[in-house]
Formats: sequence, C-alpha cells, structure tokens
Amino acid sequence: MELTFDVPGDGQDKNKKTKAPKEPGARDLSSLYRDLYGSEESSKKALEEAQEALSAMQKTFLAGEAKNRKTAEEIYREVERDFGAAPGTLSGKTKGEAPAAQAAPSEKAQEPHPEEEAAPPKTDPMDDLNSLIGLASIKHDVKELYDFTRVQKLREDAGLATVPVSKHLVFTGNPGTGKTTVARILARLYKKIGVLSRGQLVECDRSGLVAGYVGQTAVKTRKKIEEAMGGVLFVDEAYTLAKGGQENDFGQEAIDTILKAMEDHRDDFIVIVAGYTEPMERFINANPGLRSRFNKYIEFPDYTDEELMQIFAADCKKYQYTCGAGVEEGVAKELSRRRAAAGSNFANAREVRNLFEEIVTNQAGRVARMEHPDREAMQTILAEDLTDPEDPHSQV
Repeated sequence: MELTFDVPGDGQDKNKKTKAPKEPGARDLSSLYRDLYGSEESSKKALEEAQEALSAMQKTFLAGEAKNRKTAEEIYREVERDFGAAPGTLSGKTKGEAPAAQAAPSEKAQEPHPEEEAAPPKTDPMDDLNSLIGLASIKHDVKELYDFTRVQKLREDAGLATVPVSKHLVFTGNPGTGKTTVARILARLYKKIGVLSRGQLVECDRSGLVAGYVGQTAVKTRKKIEEAMGGVLFVDEAYTLAKGGQENDFGQEAIDTILKAMEDHRDDFIVIVAGYTEPMERFINANPGLRSRFNKYIEFPDYTDEELMQIFAADCKKYQYTCGAGVEEGVAKELSRRRAAAGSNFANAREVRNLFEEIVTNQAGRVARMEHPDREAMQTILAEDLTDPEDPHSQV
C-alpha cells in the first residue's frame, strides 16, 4: 500500500478534506507530532524527515521489485530452454517483457481460443477435396469414410444403435503427396457433420511432443492435445516416436499420453499419424495400444509426371506467370531428372514448388536488370530462367 504524508504549508487550506477518511479514534499526524516534539516547527521538521525517509524506502523497494522481476524473467526463459518449451510458454511474454500476472478464471474463460480467432475457409470442404490434382483413390477413401461417419451420426441423433468404428487414421506415403492437405479437409468435413466441435488441424512431429527431461514429455504432449481438442492432431513422421528402446528417449511417454487422450476424449478428438509406408507399419504393429486404435490405413501414391506438371501449371496460374516457348518441356525434363536422382525420397508436389520458386527467382533476377520492364515481361517465364545466370552449369 502506498502512503503519502501531506505537510501543511503557508497559504494552504487547513480545512481541506483528506482523500481517505480517518479511522474512528485516529489522531491527525501533525497533532501527534506536536505532542511528541512540543512545537509546530519541530513537528513540521520531523514530518518532513519522515516523508523523505519513506520516499527513500519506497525507491529502494521499487528497485528491488524491478530486480526481482528481471530475475524471475531470466528464470522463466532458463526453464523454457531446458525443458524444451516454446519462448513465452511459461512467462506468457516475449523477450524483454516481465511475466504477466495470471488472469482471473472468469477472464480466462472468456478469451477466444487461438484457432477460433482465425476465419474459417469459405469454401465447402468436399469441393476443396474434389479440386485437388490427382489423388483419385484418396478422394474415394475419404468420401467413403465421410459417408459412413455421417450416417452413423444421423443414426445416433435418431436414437438408433451405431457401429463403433475408430475415427483415428494412418496416412502412409512419400513426402509431398497431400497427406497434410487431406487431413485438414477431413477435419473440416467432420466439423460440418457435427462429429468434431471445432474442426481445426494441429500439426506436429517428434520435436513438438518429446522433451529432454523426465516428466516433461507428458506436459509438452498434453499441451498439443489441448490445442487439438475438438479437432485433429496430425503427427507427421510418427514412427520417430519409437526408437527401439534407446536410453533417455521419451517417445514412448508421448505415445502413452496420446493414447490416454484418445480414450478419454473419443467423442471430440481425432488423431492422424503419418509417415513413410514401411516405417509406419512397423511402428503401429509393434505397439498393441496403437494397433487396436489405428485400424484404418490410407495410402498416398506418388504423383504421376502428368500430375506434377498440372501442379506446376496451377502454381503459375495462382501467381500470375505465363510460360514461354520450351519452358514446360524443360520443367518436365528437370522433374524427371530429380525423381530419378531422389528415388523413394522424391518429394512430389513439394519438389514441384521448390522448382517453381527457383525458376521465378531466376526470372526476377533477369527482369530486375531491365530498365523499364512492362507487365508482360514481369509475368513471362523464359527458357533461360531454368538456369541460374550466376552459375551457368547449374540445373534448376
């Protein structure tokens, strides 16, 4: 509590009311000091000295409080670093700011969830699924799954018996085959029919779940689960959670925490695990708890050469580029070369987008050297843009 002593001076209104009422039976300080020091002048001087002493004490206290805040902030960052928490997780602040006081429960309950603040897509999720390039077998599987789940939901609402089928899924296939995109669409489809309350997708991998200290992995994993509640938790390269019993590995703790959440929140929480086909099959089959809950597999095939070129054309259209003579042929040839070189590690659509970015970067360098480039020049990709001008021997 801050205390303030007002010492009456010449010309001041002695009948002026104080800001705070006196307690019953309390004596005025100046009157008390007159009794103690015997004169007005002595009591005034004593009051001034008391005010100065109090002011000095207050400054010392505030300086110590600021120092303590700084120390606490350093401790927060240290703990966050040691236990693998994201910056600001514990303190609620970014670097350079003091930790904020915890909000009252009533205020916290009124705060919108981060996922709820983002505007949902205006398009229909089924239309988005149908608009994807290729993936014919995936579209069939997702529609079949959607129809079955929708009818079971209708039966439940009508008071009829439902078939207990797990909604958790295993997505297998090489990188860049659309697994994350389809998972996001599926989450929105489930929200549309009322199976999920929010329908958001929370992506993570081993680094987002596993910490380096005993007991911290469960905390870190539960935080991701809370973010995904009402939607889908998408665990990419999930097989890395099981490393064959290596010492000081806490991946199994993350698995156990996720399995418990799947059991406790089966009505409003779905988990999709994804990764390369063979490692994912070994991962699921090696754990009875996982095998009993993940019994639906969807295999994502590699894109064909024709589909890869359709993805390249879609990127050009999206960002308003046109291809000059020989560009499409050159791109098709380069993609075939990269697929052959990468083998099973070919990144499919991701590789197409990497190539597209390399080409438009080269095109930007060429256009930047023009004195007055027109609209057509800024939009057109030429065959020479397939090679880095700074490295003539490079293959884009």
